[in-house]
Amino acid sequence: MYLNKAIIIGNLTRDPEIKSLPSGIQVCSFSVATNRVWKDKNGAKQESVDFHNIVVFGRQAETAGQYLKKGQSVLVEGRIQTRSWDDKDGQKKYRTEIVADRVQFGPKGTGGQGSATQNYADQTPNSAEPKGKKVEKDAPAGIEYPTDEINPEDIPF
Repeated sequence: MYLNKAIIIGNLTRDPEIKSLPSGIQVCSFSVATNRVWKDKNGAKQESVDFHNIVVFGRQAETAGQYLKKGQSVLVEGRIQTRSWDDKDGQKKYRTEIVADRVQFGPKGTGGQGSATQNYADQTPNSAEPKGKKVEKDAPAGIEYPTDEINPEDIPF
């Protein structure tokens, strides 16, 4: 059995770059940074950043290139691929990247603040809040959310 699956949530380190293959298919490449936090033997908090190269093809490449910006949070799902080539000096070069099957944009205006995981966690409803509470509480400026009371009994699924 084989499995090659990567799912990351992080922030873009640069604006996406769009190119076209000779066949006309769009290719978008960008880099995503993810934070990793752990405690060492002494209990001191340690933090490290990993950088991932992402490649997207087709219609998703056009969309990603058009709407993603440096610092924005993004979820990427795809497979890991390592390419190799010989440079002009004849040395073998390698590049590992995630070929994205799915790119989901994160919340705008939160990039670069805290970890990306925290940004997505902020979107989940707080289970401690009473049900039926108005959704306008933490709405970012510019987006109008409905102010109607939502009764969970009215939702058909």
